[in-house]
Amino acid sequence: MQRIDGQLVGAWVDVAQSIGIEGGPRHALLTTDCRGRLVFSYHARVSDPSSTLALVVTTRSGPGVLHIVTGVIAAHQGDISSITIVDSAPGVTRILLEVMVPSPEPLLDALRDSEPVQQVDRVATFQHVFGKRVIIMGGGAQVGQVAIGAITEADRHNIRGEKISVDTIPLVGEQPLAEAVRAVPRLPRARVLVLAGSLMGGDIEKAVREVRAQGLTVISLNMAGSVPDASDLVVTDPVQAGVMAVMAIADTARFRIDRLTKRVF
Repeated sequence: MQRIDGQLVGAWVDVAQSIGIEGGPRHALLTTDCRGRLVFSYHARVSDPSSTLALVVTTRSGPGVLHIVTGVIAAHQGDISSITIVDSAPGVTRILLEVMVPSPEPLLDALRDSEPVQQVDRVATFQHVFGKRVIIMGGGAQVGQVAIGAITEADRHNIRGEKISVDTIPLVGEQPLAEAVRAVPRLPRARVLVLAGSLMGGDIEKAVREVRAQGLTVISLNMAGSVPDASDLVVTDPVQAGVMAVMAIADTARFRIDRLTKRVF
């Protein structure tokens, strides 16, 4: 048994090797994160969420409350990266904020002292809890098969410290699908879209080209219609499409769509 930072880690090294984590010397498989916790080397490569402050702020309801809260944050050089009104009942509003701030404690104290604020809770960021998102939409049968591949592959990466979640919505019809495709870039942390169906074209193709221009990766099943021609990658097997979607966004994978010499599989 080896001892690293006062902790016995021989058993953990054996576990790491059994699940295929590569490394040189046995101790190189383990390291410590910024909080001094013992982690696998794969975990250490995933960006640490501690630089972003996630807060649930409970306030009284009423006009100007959000202005006051954000003003307190601005006064402490806080940069709001995400904001959501979680719940707004009569008399009480709950606001979820993710803030980049140089010094959290003064900001927390100032928020608690602010007139409309009733409670401030520090929580984990959605990036830390759910990570990157794979969005799958289209016909129910095909969506289910793509989800099998995506969830299976995500499990393989998440066990090594990655955080990837899979969202699905069965949809039919040109207009509902086109609207859904255009909405994906507005979803927080959405990184790749998989279109699963037998026939897609028309306004859906236009929507695919629009979201790709915004930086979203789009994978299409090999189907009838013009959507495959507009997508980054075309995959015939729906399970494999799900696998490749996860691999394309995983930090713990070496697969990159832009390095492929062909785009139809």
